[in-house]
Amino acid sequence: MQKFTVGRVWGIPIRIDLSLVIFLPILAWLLGSGAQIDAYAGVVNALAPQDYALDALKSGSNPWVIGIASAVGLFAGVAIHELGHAYAGRRYGVQTESITLWLLGGLANLQSIPRDPQKEFGIALAGPITSVLVAAACYLGLYLVPAGLPVAGFVVGWLAVTNLLLAGFNLLPAFPMDGGRVLRAYLARTRPYGVATRIAARIGVGFAVLFAIFGILAFAPLFLLLAWFVYSAATGESRTVLLDDLLEGLTVRDILAEPQTIDADETVQAFADRMLADRRTEFAVTENGHVVGLATMDALKRVREVERDAYAVREIMRTDLPTIDADADAFEALATLNEQNAPAAFVEDSGDVVGVVTRTDYVSVLQTRREFGVTVPA
Repeated sequence: MQKFTVGRVWGIPIRIDLSLVIFLPILAWLLGSGAQIDAYAGVVNALAPQDYALDALKSGSNPWVIGIASAVGLFAGVAIHELGHAYAGRRYGVQTESITLWLLGGLANLQSIPRDPQKEFGIALAGPITSVLVAAACYLGLYLVPAGLPVAGFVVGWLAVTNLLLAGFNLLPAFPMDGGRVLRAYLARTRPYGVATRIAARIGVGFAVLFAIFGILAFAPLFLLLAWFVYSAATGESRTVLLDDLLEGLTVRDILAEPQTIDADETVQAFADRMLADRRTEFAVTENGHVVGLATMDALKRVREVERDAYAVREIMRTDLPTIDADADAFEALATLNEQNAPAAFVEDSGDVVGVVTRTDYVSVLQTRREFGVTVPA
């Protein structure tokens, strides 16, 4: 979904996802409903130095004020929670590219997750600790709010409770939530990182199933959405770590296969014949001995069979591919292909394009590694 940058902290852009823009008014209405005020009034009054009368909280426009202030305050607390991760990351030399607030909370987009268990443990635990500190600050704030401002006092007390609940919920060992990352860091102390990730991811999938069951039984759509998020993120992280392990130590030069080439001036029909004869769906396109593009099966399909002799390969080749250095890390190069949704990339060596590395090349390397007993993710 579309994201809007609303500010920067320590140079980190704070973004709001469109899903939150849509959901925030609904959340404000829910929090301002009489049922929610009734549910939390007893807890807030137990914490506060004075009682807040329900009649005062529910009179006039006060419920709307409570709902709006609570919803905004909740996501402000989520942003501070994510900044806790970012601060800990900076202490360990890991930069945060952005923080996004969305329907289910917040996401701190770290440039990388350190494989050092101690560092990951510190970064993961920093968020819940920050939420506990926010809850403590709100609790102290209850003693500063005048008794004549019951709405402000109730909202401050409610934020103290919810930030404490936020910290506790995030400590569930449902990878990739904070508790799941703490679990992986603990497991990685005595196990290979990939094994620790697989165990934590399986536990995360188990929690996703529990969230889904609860969401169905309690008619809670947000828990169904949470179940989908935990499942997708846990399985995705597991595959990413396994790929990283599998490609460890390899460069793009190691992945790059002997290029299958076709001249840019050949006809599209000649390209189709070559593809059929060589049983390959991607060819590097050359001109005067230099690689200038990539011709693929998808491009061939866009030309009608009766017109293939009328078009040259240069007219259907792709030239908008990213360029990657031959000595770049193989996993980072694959990440670049995924980020740009590109089928291949030009490979550059000493300023010259020497070939095209494709996803097919990666598959070939992964299959070879699998033959040597290395587990390859689906």
